[in-house]
Amino acid sequence: MAVLAGNPRAVLRARAIAERLGASAAHLAKVLSALERAGLVTGARGPTGGYQLARAASRVSLKDIYEAVEGPMAVRACLFGEPVCRRGGCTLSEHFGRLNRDVVRMLGRTRLTNLVKQFGEENGK
Repeated sequence: MAVLAGNPRAVLRARAIAERLGASAAHLAKVLSALERAGLVTGARGPTGGYQLARAASRVSLKDIYEAVEGPMAVRACLFGEPVCRRGGCTLSEHFGRLNRDVVRMLGRTRLTNLVKQFGEENGK
């Protein structure tokens, strides 16, 4: 998404994005498909095809991206996904619950535009 946001008018082929990231083209194709189903990117097939953002990077949160690929983020207190500790109370649940809520909130507030400049600098652009 950061590569696409760094080139908002360009239609980029999956293979070119994968090469830029040093990632597997097959895996990236699956991720791009999930992002397309979520309405975050648009894709076109064929010799002039490729991908581009479906909406402005300022309107895409990191939470949107995460949930498109991994599914809904659940706010929970237990690292192990247990609804209730079997022993009564967990001394860590309050801390992990707060941490989890903070992460979900931060991802929801952070926009793709916040990452574009940093991504470009770190990846030789």
